[in-house]
Amino acid sequence: MERRRLLGGAGALMAASLARPALVRAASATTLRFVPYADLALLDPIITTNYVTRTHALMVFDTLYSLDAAYRAQPQMVAGHAVAEDGLTWRLTLRDGLRFHDGTPVLGRDVVASLARWSKRDAYGGALFAAVDELSAPSDTVVQFRLNRPFPLLPDALAKPTSYIPVIMPERLSTTPATQAVPEIVGSGPYRYVAAERVPGALNVYQRFADYRPRLEGRPSFTAGPRIAHFDRVEWRTIPDGATAAGALRSGEVDWWEQPLVDLVPDLMRQPSLRVELVETAGLIGQIRLNHTLPPFDNPAISHALLTAIDQTEMMDAVAGSDPSIRRGPVGVFTPGGPMASEAGIAVLTGPRDLDAAKQALSAAGYRGERVVLLSGTDVPRINALCEVMAELCRKLGMNLELVSTDWGTVNQRILSPKPLDQGGWSMFGIFSGGLDHLSPAYHLAIRGNGRAGIPSWLTDAPLEALRADWFAAPDLAAQKALAARIQARVLAVGAYLPCGQYFQPTAYRRDLEGMLTGLPLFWNLRRSA
Repeated sequence: MERRRLLGGAGALMAASLARPALVRAASATTLRFVPYADLALLDPIITTNYVTRTHALMVFDTLYSLDAAYRAQPQMVAGHAVAEDGLTWRLTLRDGLRFHDGTPVLGRDVVASLARWSKRDAYGGALFAAVDELSAPSDTVVQFRLNRPFPLLPDALAKPTSYIPVIMPERLSTTPATQAVPEIVGSGPYRYVAAERVPGALNVYQRFADYRPRLEGRPSFTAGPRIAHFDRVEWRTIPDGATAAGALRSGEVDWWEQPLVDLVPDLMRQPSLRVELVETAGLIGQIRLNHTLPPFDNPAISHALLTAIDQTEMMDAVAGSDPSIRRGPVGVFTPGGPMASEAGIAVLTGPRDLDAAKQALSAAGYRGERVVLLSGTDVPRINALCEVMAELCRKLGMNLELVSTDWGTVNQRILSPKPLDQGGWSMFGIFSGGLDHLSPAYHLAIRGNGRAGIPSWLTDAPLEALRADWFAAPDLAAQKALAARIQARVLAVGAYLPCGQYFQPTAYRRDLEGMLTGLPLFWNLRRSA
């Protein structure tokens, strides 16, 4: 299997020349041209967890709170809040001057409708609203939560910067069912979406919202602080071919390529006009998800036995190479370096990798040659590499494996099927999630034990659900950490999924851009130097 090196030293840089006619243009102080990792096909951030939609939403919409670089909730649309002594009433006051892109003011009733819609899709929102007896707007500028029990994480929930994002829309749009896309995109963020200029599969356009009022307090830190739009126009240009995108970036035809291909990064690093940096600082975490409703993974002992065989180093070698500067391990259940990371139960992943012992563990767990269908998305290189290693491991363990390699869109459709294998069902699939989505039990969807109500995996485990509920009710950070450790131990004990390691995807942009924030691809405060 091919091994790749991502950000290696000078001796590892590739010497291949990428020939393409230069398309030179003068840099524009008022227009930014961006190449997203995929086409923006879905615009409503409440109906999809696609990261390209998340990045779009952060440009167009605003949230009541935001997260700083230390993952602490900070006021964003709110001027402040007051909490009753018993913790059961929260009154949030909106900042003055908030307006939507259609010119209407942001009112309390818009917030109420937006959050109600969000709560029907998001796990964190669902946990919050389970504690809400009433959400109301006593006035145009005040939103009030009346709770049935204290929920100290309320600002954290409303600051969530990744899928699904608790964005604020006009009430007329937020009455749209949560499973149906809104008919138009109207936010109150620093950029407005220009639907008339969209070219499906090729172009999306944004314009600076002249009536946006950024916060005056604080400094830019992750999604927190002032959000200042320096460009009048931002163009998202979809360029599927990596060599074409690299050539466009080198020539100045585009300014920023979100996710350059692994094999092209060394050449981009040599270009004096470009910067190659790690912006998504939480990284990407690989997983093999398991179907817990069908044999053999309806038996937790078999799932757990596979954990003893997974080699995260081998997995990440295949995905991104062996450079320690862009990978981290071992990876447990929660994001390494995050507030909930721990060593609880992690010995199953860090002990010696012994295939003979793993075979014996599988046999002792009751594996008797049941067919296993592994789905791989071949058009997403990191997922394809992950699945190739997993397939090789399954064969070495003597499992009756069928590797189904297809495009990622087809994988996403098939994993929704609850049918048996001979009717189009599945056993395993590979996927990567952003490190932000593994920060805590509030974000991490793969650790749920709520059966068919959860994501494709469908593990039913009452102890996991009880521990998660206790985490939300924890009185302080120390208690949260202790419960997160117990959750991790339980997840690994039942083999909820297979953690496969973490790597960091670089981004590449023109050197004349400055003010690039870290955490996610963010467009505010970014400007072109004189």
